[in-house]
Amino acid sequence: MGYMLEIQNVHKTFNLGTINEKVALNGVNLNLNPGDFVTIIGGNGAGKSTTLNAIAGVWPIDEGKIIVDGVDLTRLSEHKRAVHLGRVFQDPMIGTASTMSIEENMAIAARRGEHRGLRWGISRKEREKYKEQLKELNLGLEERLSSKVGLLSGGQRQAITLLMAAMKKPKLLLLDEHTAALDPKTAAKVLEISDKIIEENQLTAMMVTHNMKDAIAHGNRLIMMHEGRVIYDVSGEEKKKLHVSDLLAKFEEASGGEFANDRMMLA
Repeated sequence: MGYMLEIQNVHKTFNLGTINEKVALNGVNLNLNPGDFVTIIGGNGAGKSTTLNAIAGVWPIDEGKIIVDGVDLTRLSEHKRAVHLGRVFQDPMIGTASTMSIEENMAIAARRGEHRGLRWGISRKEREKYKEQLKELNLGLEERLSSKVGLLSGGQRQAITLLMAAMKKPKLLLLDEHTAALDPKTAAKVLEISDKIIEENQLTAMMVTHNMKDAIAHGNRLIMMHEGRVIYDVSGEEKKKLHVSDLLAKFEEASGGEFANDRMMLA
């Protein structure tokens, strides 16, 4: 069985040749097996979200290849890549249409990539399916299918976005600090839902986080980035035994400096 994701020597520099030139990715190499759930940590500007944006095709990379399940995404547009990917952003408002109901949002996600024709109505069968899926979240949303999404809390919206992102069983699920805007209790609930959705759908996933404890507690693999490169990659039993102090020591060892990111130190 081949890799689900192959990132081969990927480089990206922004504002090339200007005073604001910034090397964001400096030869990133990373392979993910099917079913891997990888957490990604690193200081500000380490290349974490930039890596996810490179996979999603937000802008072209300068050099290298990105392959998902044997498909070379490098020359595909962001729109064409979306067929293979699911993504949840930091802002709970991004993943859903606030003026539409829960069931309408879910119907859009369920029909993504299909020819819609002139018929839009949601059938009874579809509605029952959405109810069952929402019930799994344990948030009471299965009784609120007709509620406008804009009336929901950030945590509820993020949970629905997760459900929608996984509906078509994407080859790769990208979680870009998707709990950072939530309070600790709500964030913990959304992470629990994330684990459940990834496991039940047997998805391959990447989760960027600033919270070292979350990075250790979730997923089967952890990578640390620094200055646009992967500097540490750990998985399985070795990952389970990690402590935050271990990660801080690894960063100092690999980067030759102290971990100065206060936000991550406090997380």
